[in-house]
Amino acid sequence: LMYNGVLTTEVTASADVFTKATEDGKQLFNVITITETTDPIITEEGLTMVGDYSFKNAPKLDVLFVPSAYDMYSQVHNENIVAFIRERDKETQYTVSNCAGAQLIGESGIADGKKIVTWIGGGEQLQKDYPKLLVQDEYEVTYMEDGKYISSNGNLASYITALELVEKMTSPEHRKFVESYLYLDRLQDWKKGE
Repeated sequence: LMYNGVLTTEVTASADVFTKATEDGKQLFNVITITETTDPIITEEGLTMVGDYSFKNAPKLDVLFVPSAYDMYSQVHNENIVAFIRERDKETQYTVSNCAGAQLIGESGIADGKKIVTWIGGGEQLQKDYPKLLVQDEYEVTYMEDGKYISSNGNLASYITALELVEKMTSPEHRKFVESYLYLDRLQDWKKGE
């Protein structure tokens, strides 16, 4: 899902992980982007992006990634976005939120009674706004899974939700291959040349 003000990383992290082919070159997933209309959107970082599909013509989804923006007010108050999430959740195997995307999950009501985590500093307000969610301590929890609902603190932690889910949908071996392709080990334990 994409909309104006979306954090680019939270769109590209899932795409980065799920578009990687297997070691023998087999493409496992069809990764698409969806926007409310066919109009281009502008990300938080100023990139202009055009969705592959709009709400009207998007195909059936196995997974829906719900990203965030720094200012979620217009998204949470956009009934079209909230209704799209609510409707598509009926068909997904997994619905994933990163960062403040948890607010859209809360507004849609789809994960009432489920554990969820949000951006660091946003948990208390999320719990006040959506008391039916079981909001986890975002200072202690980076990634949360409760049934088909997966969530993270967002930004680069969006790679965690994508990697955990790609492993669930494929195998630990494929996840390791994707991680090696992304040089994840180097990001975690990098050394500066002298």
